[in-house]
Amino acid sequence: MAEELIHEQRRYWVGVVSASHVRMGVQGGFAQLCHGKSAPLRRMHPGDWLIYYSPRIDMAKGEPLQAFTAIGQVADDRVYEYQMSDTFVPYRRNIRYSNCEEVKIIDLLNQLSFTRGNRNWGYQFRFGHFEIGCEDFLTIAKAMLGDVQGMPINDMKASGKEQNDKPE
Repeated sequence: MAEELIHEQRRYWVGVVSASHVRMGVQGGFAQLCHGKSAPLRRMHPGDWLIYYSPRIDMAKGEPLQAFTAIGQVADDRVYEYQMSDTFVPYRRNIRYSNCEEVKIIDLLNQLSFTRGNRNWGYQFRFGHFEIGCEDFLTIAKAMLGDVQGMPINDMKASGKEQNDKPE
C-alpha cells in the first residue's frame, strides 16, 4: 500500500548530463541517464519531473558549465532500448520538455537544501541521478521557467510532507 502511495505522488529528479547530450534529448523528446543504464529511468514514473544539470558543455573534455539546462515531465511508463551504434544500445524514456532558460547553479547554491552551506555541494551530482524535494524543484523551476503558476505539481507541504522528505 505504501509503495502505491509513493507512485501516486509526483516526484522530482535531477539528472546529470553534458549540455550537448541534453540538447539531443530535448530535440528528440527523451531522457538518457548514467551512460544509458535503465535503473535511473525506471525509478521515475509518469508525471514525475526531471531537471537536467550539466557540469560541462561536452562530455569528455568540454568546458565547465555548471548549470541547470532542461526541465521536463515524464510522458509515459515506457523505458526502451535505442540502438545508437553496433556497440552502444542505451535505455531511454520519453519526456515532455518545457522551453526554459539555463540557470547557473552558483546563483541557487544558498537556496537549495541539497547545496546550502555545503562546501562539497557537487558530490551528490556524481551519482548521475537523484531525487529532490518539492521546494528545491520549485526554486529551480522558477529560475528556469520564470513562472510556475498552473504547472501540474504536487505541493508536498500541503500533504504534510516537509521539503526534504523523500519517499524511499
